[in-house]
Amino acid sequence: MILRTEDIYVSYGNVQALMGVSIELEEGETVSIIGANGAGKSTLMKSIMGRVKPKSGRIFYEGEDISGLNPYSATKKGIVCVPEGREIFAALTVQDNLEMGAYSRKYSAKQLRDHYNEVYQMFPILYERRRQLAGSLSGGQQQMLALGRGLMSSPRVMLLDEPSLGLAPIIVQEVFDFIASLNKEKGISILLVEQNAFIALDVSSRCYVLENGNIVVAGASSEMVENPSIKAAYLGG
Repeated sequence: MILRTEDIYVSYGNVQALMGVSIELEEGETVSIIGANGAGKSTLMKSIMGRVKPKSGRIFYEGEDISGLNPYSATKKGIVCVPEGREIFAALTVQDNLEMGAYSRKYSAKQLRDHYNEVYQMFPILYERRRQLAGSLSGGQQQMLALGRGLMSSPRVMLLDEPSLGLAPIIVQEVFDFIASLNKEKGISILLVEQNAFIALDVSSRCYVLENGNIVVAGASSEMVENPSIKAAYLGG
């Protein structure tokens, strides 16, 4: 087990965002979390990264309790979040954004070049636009940049928060092809939060359904597709 949460409770003032959420991610696995807006999906991601402190419960990475870690320390350990809305540095160039992704690592100049080359091989359009301001990229290119920035720190786990948000359908498929390759070719374990239930279930082996801060259903993604309640609520069935 590379990552798990144990009975996580999070509140914002008097509002309960997460209520006893427990999830597991095996090494080399892609797990999706689906649910409506306000279900607590992004709060769970922020809790794992240390951006939000749980009221109670624990978070484990490779068996170590990391509940009190800050985002820098979590990233240094090998957990990277590609946040909802991408949060790129619009006023910096593409290459400067990638360099920011390596801030938690002490790379030599050669190692840094190798990481640039790895990202540019995966996303050739970023190489073409490496000197361009990130804010001038299209939405799909910005998502590729956010993924590339995450890869710069050599993660073992990637938390992807709504990667399809605001993208045209044809670009969504392209982005998710890249996400699948991160898991299959690079062996990166992926926890995916996604409102597009069709594509989330397609790329993941297991899925959790989050409603009003609670896990209400969990199981194999292939079984979720055939679940009548899931089909009615999330797949338009």
